[in-house]
Amino acid sequence: MASTKDYYNVLGVDKSATEADIKKAFHKLAHKYHPDKNGGDETKFKEVYEAYQVLSDVKKRKEYDTYGQVFGEGAGPRSGGQYGGGFEGFDFSNFAQGFGGQQGGFEEMDLGDMFGSFFGGGRQRRGTPRGQDISIDIQINFSESIFGTERDVLLHKLLSCGVCKGSGAKAGTKKKKCAKCNGSGHVKETRKSFLGQFTTDRECAECQGSGEIPEELCAECHGQGVVKKNESVKIRIPAGIEDGEMIRMTGGGEAIPRGTTGDLYIKIHAEHSKQFRREGQNILMDLEIKMTDALLGAVYNVKTLDGEIKLTIPVGATFGEVLRVRGRGVPLESSGARGDLLIKLLIKLPSKVSKKAESLIKELRQEGL
Repeated sequence: MASTKDYYNVLGVDKSATEADIKKAFHKLAHKYHPDKNGGDETKFKEVYEAYQVLSDVKKRKEYDTYGQVFGEGAGPRSGGQYGGGFEGFDFSNFAQGFGGQQGGFEEMDLGDMFGSFFGGGRQRRGTPRGQDISIDIQINFSESIFGTERDVLLHKLLSCGVCKGSGAKAGTKKKKCAKCNGSGHVKETRKSFLGQFTTDRECAECQGSGEIPEELCAECHGQGVVKKNESVKIRIPAGIEDGEMIRMTGGGEAIPRGTTGDLYIKIHAEHSKQFRREGQNILMDLEIKMTDALLGAVYNVKTLDGEIKLTIPVGATFGEVLRVRGRGVPLESSGARGDLLIKLLIKLPSKVSKKAESLIKELRQEGL
């Protein structure tokens, strides 16, 4: 259905208005109708923004001029004029620059906070603070990537203070009400902007939203609740891990006061083997055998990742034939069940033969072999 709103009329411009004309009209009306100003009008303010959102975008404006509505995602008509979700696609920097020189002396402020506070309603809420993640690399050999291993690494990072248990207060002392926020955990800040005066409600930086501060600071962490120290971490590398795979250790990162500890990420670099290759849960290898052993059969001692095994070469083995040794492949971390060892036979032909060997080979040819 076509929109019933005339966006050009809302902004008070002609259909031939330039981008600069539209921006200028919007700035003027937004300043006039902002609800926090005397004589402001919330409904009009939203209508003005909706019109600007469409007409300031070349694609949306073309669709509106052609069809009377906008089909692009996030357009004003498509959202039904409801702006509780924020100002998608709005260029705040251009908006602010448009008032340069007109409302001099305003303090810098976060325009996203200003508009978000107005349309979202109420105090801005922050999630639980989280410490920094740490990323490290570990090199392992091929056998360790198959069977798994452990590594002890020493990390220099922020840890929760062991003396005050992260409280920041000296042992045996109490906490007192934060004077900056009067114990509420948040403070109100009133600042001027190009649209007038705005009040934002933020978490108190002094007490990090707790409403309390220590009467006496912990001597170890100086009231921070965290200290920079070395910590030895045991890392378990699971069986069957692949080169480039990442392990995540929850809570292995850096601590933060009154928040959750970050995570530790370990990137595994597995060395390649000259003898073995991996294919899913199976391990592959090549084995050179003599021509006579291929014809008559034989038993070979073969070195595997599990140690040496005796492998029976069947009579009449062919070049490229694959022999399967069950249960000698990659273990499954979940069940412990293993894949297989696949041995590809490569028949080695002699580059030179003796007179006697040549005579015997000719006899074999006569036999049709």
